[in-house]
Amino acid sequence: MITTETILSIFLGIGLASASGFRVFLPLFALSLASYFNIWELNENWLWIGSIPALITLGIATVSEVFGYYIPFIDNLLDTIATPLAAIAGTVVMASTLVDISPMMTWVLALIAGGGTASAMQGMTTVTRLASSVKTAGIGNPVVSTAETGTAIGMSALSIFLPVVAIVVVVFLFLLIYWVYRRFKRK
Repeated sequence: MITTETILSIFLGIGLASASGFRVFLPLFALSLASYFNIWELNENWLWIGSIPALITLGIATVSEVFGYYIPFIDNLLDTIATPLAAIAGTVVMASTLVDISPMMTWVLALIAGGGTASAMQGMTTVTRLASSVKTAGIGNPVVSTAETGTAIGMSALSIFLPVVAIVVVVFLFLLIYWVYRRFKRK
């Protein structure tokens, strides 16, 4: 039986997965903090995410990733590396947040909704950074990096504190991606 807690955990996972498309480690760090401070209960197999070692490791990875995007040419390299990592991070955050769901359904949702959402968002950010690099010779990339980091922070916070609003924002972002895709396809 699907409970309200299960639905909210799905919304949380999808919201954090979408944030993983903007910054790989930031949503994982946010989830680690939320678990550590008992704001969200994780799937019993993923409780280690809320541990002190995970919190420290994810914190260091988050800071490194955020600052790395402000270094010219490194930002494009990070986008290349982040593409598969975003899918993995989206899958992990989705699997770790799902409660009261069978293991098979957990992994199906994690791979499709978590990994798919993160990959779609990462694809959008990669195209945006590439366009910025081409049109501004990389000078505009710090603005793109700031917007991506802000979006990742905002989506992570919304997902943790207002998962219903987060899912609405994710749907809006998918509609935006679709609209942009159709616009470019016509050209």
